[in-house]
Amino acid sequence: MNNGLDVKRLGIFLALAFGLAWIIGLVIFLTGGLVNSPVLVPQLQLTLAVVLLAVGYMWAPALAHVLTRLLTREGWQDTWLRPHFKRGWRYWLAAWVVPALATIVGAAVFFALLPRYFDPDLTMLAGLLAQNAQTATMNPWLIVAAQLGSAVLIAPLLNGLFTFGEEFGWRGYLLPKLLPLGERRAMLVSGVIWGVWHWPVIAMGHNYGFGYPGAPWTGMLMMVWFTVVTGCFLAWATLRAGSVWPAVIGHAAINGISALGVLLVQGNPSSLLGPLPVGLLGSLGWAAVAGWILWRHAGRRQAPMD
Repeated sequence: MNNGLDVKRLGIFLALAFGLAWIIGLVIFLTGGLVNSPVLVPQLQLTLAVVLLAVGYMWAPALAHVLTRLLTREGWQDTWLRPHFKRGWRYWLAAWVVPALATIVGAAVFFALLPRYFDPDLTMLAGLLAQNAQTATMNPWLIVAAQLGSAVLIAPLLNGLFTFGEEFGWRGYLLPKLLPLGERRAMLVSGVIWGVWHWPVIAMGHNYGFGYPGAPWTGMLMMVWFTVVTGCFLAWATLRAGSVWPAVIGHAAINGISALGVLLVQGNPSSLLGPLPVGLLGSLGWAAVAGWILWRHAGRRQAPMD
């Protein structure tokens, strides 16, 4: 132990979470990376990389959680799996709604500061609709509205099948183990670790592509910033609800809404800036949320009731 930290279990968990995921990342790299990965289902454009990311890379933290408990005979107390919905419903609701609000705010800031990249005519989307006779006359703004509705109402449920793999590890095991550092530090440190864990796929073009200044290192650092500001929110929802499930929903909602800004863009803005929330300007909505949490709410942890 070190200042209350369970260093042994933390080390085992991190070695497994990173080791398993990065081995899968190596397999993705050796089989063509994210761009040239073999296509498994041509009709769906489903590639080997997508499958390995969804069922391998993203589930490595959950598997590391389970293996760490088994290897160290820790037992199954405080798994943060009980929903505690009656006590924590407000945080479930926040996890469902806040990602959309923060993403929209970030995109609005990006387009307000860089208006040359905003396309009110949605030219790219209109061009795609024009390729099909059945959709040629549709208003592209209706598609944006439908995309927003789907991202808010449906995506948190569907994406949760995959985000549980990360959240059961990061917020269900790592975060509680870091709480002896204090709640604020635990939120920040877990966010940094979560971001570094993404580095192999960021180097292969995930989220930022390849053509941005300083690639891939600046993308790696920007990913850490993004996971810190979103991680504060997911950690807050977990700790206040006493359950990992709001974080699962919140993470799923983030993934579901994050691409919305692409529909509104013209030209080639730097992915390091936005309009996606993984960019600096696009993340400012999340930065505001994280700042509010760290200022007003961190430090009043509620323990799980498992």
